[in-house]
Amino acid sequence: MSLIAVTTVFAATDQGGGDSGSFLVSPDVGLMIWTLVVFAIAMWVLAKFAFPRIAEALDKRQRAIEESIDYAERTRSQADEIVARARRTGETAEAESLAEAKRKREELMDQTRREIEQETKRAISEIRTQVADLTVLATEKVTRRTLTEDDQRKLVDDAVAELDFASLSGDRGER
Repeated sequence: MSLIAVTTVFAATDQGGGDSGSFLVSPDVGLMIWTLVVFAIAMWVLAKFAFPRIAEALDKRQRAIEESIDYAERTRSQADEIVARARRTGETAEAESLAEAKRKREELMDQTRREIEQETKRAISEIRTQVADLTVLATEKVTRRTLTEDDQRKLVDDAVAELDFASLSGDRGER
């Protein structure tokens, strides 16, 4: 409805001679003063009682939010520390594991080298013994006589001296 239609409706109802609806259309100065007085009292009551409580509730809510943010930041920093500590522990464990594996590998390699050396020495010793026995037998068959102990010893020493046992043991250049 337009303002003219509202005015017409009120004017039509007002024809009965009463002042019943015209105060809405044509405001009175006294009514405006009372409206302002009531509004001022309402604002004072609100300012005195409601606004401080509303401000207090808003402040309380703000503090709660700030505390939640601080708690979340502390928790995140603790989580970061835990992750960093776990990462360092993992790296340390990995390094220790690698060092232990390397140490064990070196021990096994050293043990294998020692076993190879011992086996080589045993094989060379066995070969020397067999060469000595074969030399004595061959000499006896060639000379068709039994050699004395001194002859055998001299013959074995000469035969062994001629053999290159260093090449058998892998020690090139050593005798």
